[in-house]
Amino acid sequence: MPHADSSFQKTPAARKVAAPKESPQRRRRLLDAAEELFSSRGFYGVTVRQVAEMAEVDVALPNYYFGSKRGLFDAVFHRRAEVLNEARGAGIDAVIAAAGDGRPSVEDILHAFIQPVLEAQASSDPGWRNYCRLVAQVNSSAVFAEMMSTHFDELIAKLISALRIALPHAKERELYWAYHFLTGALTLTMADTGRIDHLSHGLCHSADAHDAYRHLVTFFARGFTAAAND
Repeated sequence: MPHADSSFQKTPAARKVAAPKESPQRRRRLLDAAEELFSSRGFYGVTVRQVAEMAEVDVALPNYYFGSKRGLFDAVFHRRAEVLNEARGAGIDAVIAAAGDGRPSVEDILHAFIQPVLEAQASSDPGWRNYCRLVAQVNSSAVFAEMMSTHFDELIAKLISALRIALPHAKERELYWAYHFLTGALTLTMADTGRIDHLSHGLCHSADAHDAYRHLVTFFARGFTAAAND
């Protein structure tokens, strides 16, 4: 039986390829690129290759970091949801604490809930504007509805609890319907489609987040109060 050749070396194809090193910068570039693409084209209109090309990284990296396109989509959605939720939750807690044993105003509660979204959309950071548009897409999709539940249900429960204190005689059913209409108007405003500009012949501008959210808070403060009196 012939002896094995001690000089035998593994061929390049047989060698184990080393995994790329974790890079926070590359990860951030991938998230930023995916956020921009998903917000403008939707989940199904984007490929992992397109994300990698925009981020200027190897095409294998998105799957290496996030496992799949859906994993990347989830990571994009989660990244800024945490920031918004913390600010909105803290704002609602502050309104309740300031009221002491009294009733907080519905307008103050809604302002605390909406103000961080206003600041995000009015920000000069294009990433936040992209994220607002992405949330608007997800909130109107039955396919991705569980993402809204995963990331926002705890915050919504806090909002409803605060509104119960402000409106102790309101029926639960009316509070939830009022919230349903609020979230629809809120995410349509976050989408910033320019539709209101056309309809109003320039009287209103969807890009004017301060004006949009001021009207939103005023309208729904009255709406929740009216619903509680039905």
